[in-house]
Order: sequence, then structure tokens, then C-alpha cells
Amino acid sequence: MRDAPQTRPSSIPTPLFSRRSILAFLAVTPALLSAARAQSRPIRVGILSGEDEDIWRIVQENAHTSGLTLNVVTFSEGNPIDAALAAGDLDANAFQHGPYLHAQNTALGAHIVPVGNTYFAPIGVYSDKWKSVSSLPEGATIGVPADPTNEGRALKLLQSLGLLKIAPDAGEMPTALDIAENPKNLTIKELDDPVLARSLPDLDAGVVITEWAYKAGIDLKKSLLARESMENNPYINFIAVNEENAHASWVPPLVKAFQQPNVRAKLIEAYHGAIIPSWT
Repeated sequence: MRDAPQTRPSSIPTPLFSRRSILAFLAVTPALLSAARAQSRPIRVGILSGEDEDIWRIVQENAHTSGLTLNVVTFSEGNPIDAALAAGDLDANAFQHGPYLHAQNTALGAHIVPVGNTYFAPIGVYSDKWKSVSSLPEGATIGVPADPTNEGRALKLLQSLGLLKIAPDAGEMPTALDIAENPKNLTIKELDDPVLARSLPDLDAGVVITEWAYKAGIDLKKSLLARESMENNPYINFIAVNEENAHASWVPPLVKAFQQPNVRAKLIEAYHGAIIPSWT
């Protein structure tokens, strides 16, 4: 007698996924695991020491609500921050503007890119001796930042105020050697940012980054003769990361943690309105 046909035991479940869907899941799993691992450890962010530390305490709290832990690392000056990021010792930094980053990428052979705006720190002409730009005397000594990007920025501001003219072929980062016309015979003195800010009593005027002016105790209202506008200005600061991480899963929550109303309020409070939040 022929055996009865065998049937599938009812205890064996029907597959829930097709072979194609399983393969698709396996293909994306490494990327999902990578993103999860990236957010399972603290994201290391380099900043300048000072008032920005108070700002980033709030950013850390904001980030924590989205499951992102930030480890904020402070530096006393900017150059080492980009070097640390390029070397992989940091995941992000927040202290610089576009022209400065361009110079740093060139010098370091790095590929660091901006991912979200933070604030605009205008550069201004300050003086303890004179009340207006027009009152600056013949032969006045004016201090400017010694680094190429901010020296060029300072000279462009002086040019916009009619105090000098830069040679047309000077490029994006002119220096004192590129001054083509100097009708008041101004002496341009190049000084490092912290030294420049503290040297204002010894100068007729100084073109100082607002953040350094504040740190040096310069009276930002009484001593200000003129300053930049944010409109169409390339010197807006931002959060930056290595290009390979520009689309990492932790970048949007990091940027969002900064671009919040409580951070905006703290920026205005900490710098007494001297810097301007630069996101909408």
C-alpha cells in the first residue's frame, strides 16, 4: 500500500520576510549600527575658553534631551582646535568663520566643513583716545589682528571707512603690505588677538574681534567707533566637522541643540548684545 502524502507540520511558522527583504535589511544594518555606535559615546566638541563655556553648558543640556551626550573640550586659542579635529581627537568644533577655516584647511591639508551657524562676532574699531573715525589724527597707530584672515578683515573694514585703500590684486587676505593708499599715513601694527585687545590704551585705535574686546574688558559701547554689519558677511561663525562626518547621524541633533531659543538668550546675555545669533 502507498504511503500517504506527507504534509507540512502545522507547528512550523510561515516565514515573515521574503528573501529580498531579508537581504535589504542585512544591507542597511551596518549603517544603522554605525549610527547607533556614534551616538552611544560622547561627541567631542572643541571651543574657545571663556564665555562660550557658559553657552555650551546649555547646548549640552539641550543635546541630552535628544539622547546625545556632548564632551566639550576648551582651548585658549584657535589653531590647535582645527588641528585636533583634523587628527580625529575631536568630532566637531565651534569657534571660527569661513575665511579662517579656509586658511586652516590649506595649512593642515584638512577637509573640515561647516554644518550649522552659531553667531556673528563683528570686528570693530575701538579707541580709548578718540571719539570718532574722522577724529583719528595724521600718523595714528592702529592695531590689527596678526593672523592673515582677520588682518585682511580688519583692513577691509578700515578701507570701508575711507581710511586707506587696498591694492586691487591683494586677494581675499590682504596684509599691511597690500595697502596701496594711506592718506593719513597710518601706522598699522600687527598684534595677536589677546595682546591687541589689551593694548588699546597704547594705540590710537584697534580693530578688534568683539569676543576678544569683551574678554579684555573694553567698553564695547563707549570705545566703539565703527563695526561690521552681518548682512552678506562671510565671517559668520559655525559648527564644523570633518567632511567624512558631514552627514553623520549625530550632526543634526548637535546643530539643533545649539540653534535653540535658550541658547540665543544666553548668547545675548553673556556677551551683553555684542555678538549676534546667526540662525533663523
